[in-house]
Amino acid sequence: MKIDIVTDTFAPDVNGVAMTLGRLTEGLRARGHRVHVIRTGVGIEPRQTLAASFPLPGYQEVRVGLPGAFKLRKRWLKKRPDAVYVATESPLGRSAVKTAKALSIPVATGFHTNFQDYMEQYRLGLLQPAAMAYLKRFHRDADCTLAPSPELVEKLRDEGLNEVHLLGRGVDTELFNPAKRCEQLRQQWGARVGVPVVMVVGRVAAEKNLDLAMKCFERMRQTIPDLCCVVVGDGPLRARLEEKNPGVIFAGMRTGEELAKHYASADLLLFPSETETFGNVLLEGMASGLVTLSYDYAASARYVNSGNGLKVPKGDSEAFLRAAQEMFRHLRDQDMGQAARETAERLGWDQVISEFENRLNTISESKQPSPLSKRKREKREKLSCRTLFLSDIHLGTPNSKAAEVVHFLKHIKCSKLVLNGDIIDGWALRRGGRWRGKHSRVIRKILKMMEKDHTEVIYLRGNHDDILERFLPLAFGRLKVGKEHIHITPDGKRYLVVHGDGFDSVSTNHRWLAMMGAVGYDFLLKVNRFYNQWRAWQGKEYFSLSKSVKARVKSAVSFVDRYEELLQDLARHKQCEGIICGHIHTPEDKMTGGIHYLNSGDWVESLTAIIEHHDGRMELVRYEDFFQTEPEILSEEAVLV
Repeated sequence: MKIDIVTDTFAPDVNGVAMTLGRLTEGLRARGHRVHVIRTGVGIEPRQTLAASFPLPGYQEVRVGLPGAFKLRKRWLKKRPDAVYVATESPLGRSAVKTAKALSIPVATGFHTNFQDYMEQYRLGLLQPAAMAYLKRFHRDADCTLAPSPELVEKLRDEGLNEVHLLGRGVDTELFNPAKRCEQLRQQWGARVGVPVVMVVGRVAAEKNLDLAMKCFERMRQTIPDLCCVVVGDGPLRARLEEKNPGVIFAGMRTGEELAKHYASADLLLFPSETETFGNVLLEGMASGLVTLSYDYAASARYVNSGNGLKVPKGDSEAFLRAAQEMFRHLRDQDMGQAARETAERLGWDQVISEFENRLNTISESKQPSPLSKRKREKREKLSCRTLFLSDIHLGTPNSKAAEVVHFLKHIKCSKLVLNGDIIDGWALRRGGRWRGKHSRVIRKILKMMEKDHTEVIYLRGNHDDILERFLPLAFGRLKVGKEHIHITPDGKRYLVVHGDGFDSVSTNHRWLAMMGAVGYDFLLKVNRFYNQWRAWQGKEYFSLSKSVKARVKSAVSFVDRYEELLQDLARHKQCEGIICGHIHTPEDKMTGGIHYLNSGDWVESLTAIIEHHDGRMELVRYEDFFQTEPEILSEEAVLV
């Protein structure tokens, strides 16, 4: 299978989610599956894509993924996966679920973190209902949700989620092994021979309940005054806890062999967290042969019993403190640590990976691609036409849909291509606009059409590329550059083709004002881009602010009406039956006063063009519609017959 995993955390991040995803990814690849990871963070490895993100305030090492619906859609249309697994409920994850659903791609989500429970730890308890409502909406849109413990599965089902399934966790018993005990490390900690070491492992943060761990250390030292207390991990509370607890060793973040050595060199493990969805730390401690103390939920509820560890009711801190003092008597009897190790040895990753593989395979087989997504994946036959009219591509601006232009031209074969002004935005380039590689690809594609398909290209200057004015008229090879063009259809109808800025009094008489308007329009498009990223995250359709403004402002509506009338008058003056223009970014196809008025729109927002078929029929096409419907292809031979 082709599987894409979308996540806000992945190796080298050090946390349970990153570790679990790393194991699942390696396991699936070892079984022959093609797994690609779309992740946040810094640095990138093969078969990974980096998503835009920002650091979480107070947690600089934690990055939150930003919505990426447009990039995900582009990737999945080109390289459609058989299934998508979304591991984190961030804006990136939300947009991934929505995009996969829109493209009929099977999608599973993982419930790895109890964010709603974190609210209480950070004194945001009032936000818990809102957080839970968001999580339910998030997971309800998926084909299934995978949770790591039976009680969490039941909890989510009680919240109204139907397709919730158990996906447990494993532990690497070769890495985490009592044999890695290191006396030299114990000496560095200052642990005397025969004196036990009690350890806490995890993020040094509020949600890990480390204040309770510090109280346990104090109580335990009432029994053994020189007890060695070690905290392995890092986080925002480390500085405060170090200052308040000078007798505690803070070893910092450890990974791999170093982490395994730290576990094995301890004797007791405290796991006071009340917000885990599973608790990988507990299994790692058990695999290392430690006597463990935990709350009775998640991994503890499933794997800890009276013979292999200690546990108390969740939330009962007094019982936790009493149990911590009782841990010493189990050190004299090695049976509990040995039993913990034996339990961990039965919890390998192979079974977990098999279950994950089967679950993705199930949703992949049960959900067939929609006819739309099938058509987009199939190689589409080029549409053969007589003439193609494009305008207002605005190459050199960030809002130019250059990639879509190239994609559109790849599926068109035309005898003549008319570029009706504002193809290159000279105004933007003079203001410091950036010419990007995708803009060059448009030019290369047009040159390729001229060379390979023998396409005649007519380039009419607009107001944004008015630098061409000084060179007009100009012709070389199959390229002609001018101000206007008379197009004649197969049945002899005449169409005047002109950009249209000459009939815009602002562009003609107040160029400085037009340039200020262009700056304002660019700003509106920038706002529109961020606004639509938010809409995509919410699963809503694209919305054009500029079009909405034009439709609501009376003066703008009057301007468009007057603009159309003037161009129709010009067509009559030129003894033409129709006129084809651009400039105002408003696509149109209508008959008025006996004149066929056509406006080719733009490739900034509308993404429209005008196609003249071989029989002379003019058609206004939209990019999205063009690729959603099967084109009616008329060959030249059919027309001639």
